Amino acid sequence: MFNLFRENTKIALGSIRSQLLRTILTVAIIGIGIFALVGILAAVAVLESTITGDFATMGTNTFSISRYDFSEQIGRNGDGTKVNAIISYPQAKDFQEKYNFPGSTVSLSFTAARSAEVRHKSEKTDPEITILGADEYFLPNSGLETTKGRNFNNFDISNNNHVCIVGSDFEKGILKDMNPIGKMISIRGAKFKVIGVLKERGSTFGNRQDLRVIVPIQLARSLFTAPNINYDIKVMTANKDLLDASVDEAIITMRRVRGLNPVEDNNFGVERSDELLKTLISQTDTLNIAAWVIGIITVFGSSIALMNIMLVSVTERTREIGVRKSLGAKKITIATQFFTETLIVSLMGGALGIILGVLTGGVGVSLLMDVSFPIPWMAIFAALTTILVVTLFSGSYPAIKAAALDPVEALRHE
Repeated sequence: MFNLFRENTKIALGSIRSQLLRTILTVAIIGIGIFALVGILAAVAVLESTITGDFATMGTNTFSISRYDFSEQIGRNGDGTKVNAIISYPQAKDFQEKYNFPGSTVSLSFTAARSAEVRHKSEKTDPEITILGADEYFLPNSGLETTKGRNFNNFDISNNNHVCIVGSDFEKGILKDMNPIGKMISIRGAKFKVIGVLKERGSTFGNRQDLRVIVPIQLARSLFTAPNINYDIKVMTANKDLLDASVDEAIITMRRVRGLNPVEDNNFGVERSDELLKTLISQTDTLNIAAWVIGIITVFGSSIALMNIMLVSVTERTREIGVRKSLGAKKITIATQFFTETLIVSLMGGALGIILGVLTGGVGVSLLMDVSFPIPWMAIFAALTTILVVTLFSGSYPAIKAAALDPVEALRHE
């Protein structure tokens, strides 16, 4: 059996070489179909990995309170959008003091400055650093962790210590080739001692999360003043089974803080990490379905083109088939020969499509979004499955037709 397959492979390769231009066009057609499928699936895999990596680290027992309910804003135009008042510091602090759900911690934070320049001695960064003011609960409630040094403690926050936690990109920039812990950096004339370095997070939708500096919240409020500052509230509940009750309690507390009467709608939004993750994953599922639809349509066209080419090949080699049959070749031998040729052409096209799809949809999108590249096993498996289907669909009929030829008639064919 192996000798038969080897012999058929040699014949198939000889036929492919003799019709090189036709083979190249066929491989290109199949490659485009596989490229469309693998490219989109690989891009979706990168996007899904980024989303799950960013939100899953927050855990399923956290939620945040913000100015707007972004889930309700999706699909609305700007004219019908209600403008909610900012969450001011007194309101955020009032919520933190009044919210007493068992086992829950509340963190407060705000964006103190954007596009800031940070200096260390004579070195300085580009003016692209985000400065955050936060308390000691911000890191655990946001799913962040330090790879070096430590988080803020209550002493740092209550005494307004000039300390900070920096993103991982600082170790590639102004704090390169040194231990960053204990080093002094300067932000708009104010000096801070680095006590921690955050674990690398990459970018999310173009937002480079490793280019930021976190400083104690009260210190940030005194140094980086601006009108209408909006504060973010993040809550972590110790028992995820009590998350629903924790959210309900938070809504009641925030309504009291905002002074809403019973008939007024909420003028703030609550975003649960588990629900937000499910929503985003459902969007990527839609993209997966779209990828399959596009891929199936393209591959169907490729299959028809490949079948047509193989039928032409059978017609051109009718006399060859007659000679082989007259020498004792069985129908299964002839069928296997043409089926093997179809398989080889499909594999060549599939390999081209997989390589282009992974490089474009996977590596390309990863570099564009500045995130890690997950190997798109699902896309590769889908491509291999598609190649098998194309081969079965395109190769079966030409192989059966070749095997069914009458050897006498085939020998008489010119």
